[in-house]
This record gives sequence, structure tokens and C-alpha cells, in this order.
Amino acid sequence: MSFQAYLDNIEEKTGKTPNEFIALAKQRGYDDPKTKAGEIVSWLKADFDLGRGHSMAIVHIIKNGAQISEKHIGSAGVHKDNSNTLNLKGKNSN
Repeated sequence: MSFQAYLDNIEEKTGKTPNEFIALAKQRGYDDPKTKAGEIVSWLKADFDLGRGHSMAIVHIIKNGAQISEKHIGSAGVHKDNSNTLNLKGKNSN
């Protein structure tokens, strides 16, 4: 599954866009570079029942924004993304 597909699945499950998760994290102070991923993962599990993989995708966008590594672009199989920039506005804005 591509990174973008992960984010789209999270939105389907929670009703929250990636940008909404970033805003919620900021309100809680989780955008601080010192915040450990485990703390964010625990919050996402408790409040949204997200598993570790989906939570780590949210951790990535909280800490890095929309940019992902070039190694995911054009790779073979279902894990490839079309761009190194994720859509954080929500799946209906594609």
C-alpha cells in the first residue's frame, strides 16, 4: 500500500484529514521535535483506535509534513507513490 493510500484509509476510518491530525497534534504540543513517536502512537490508539502502522504514518506527517523519500517514487508494486509530496488536504481534494 502506498503512503498516500495509508493516509486515505486513515481518513476513511476516522473522518479526519491529514491536515486535521497535524492541527490536533499541534494543539497537544506533539509537533515539538522532542516528542517521541510512542507518545503520539499512544494518543492515536486511545482517541482514534489506530494501529501502529497507521499511527506511524501520522507521526511522519506531524514531524515531516508532506514530503516523503524519493525511494518510494516509481518503485514497483503496490507500495509506490506517484509523487514525493503527499496530499494532506484529504482524499476528496485529489
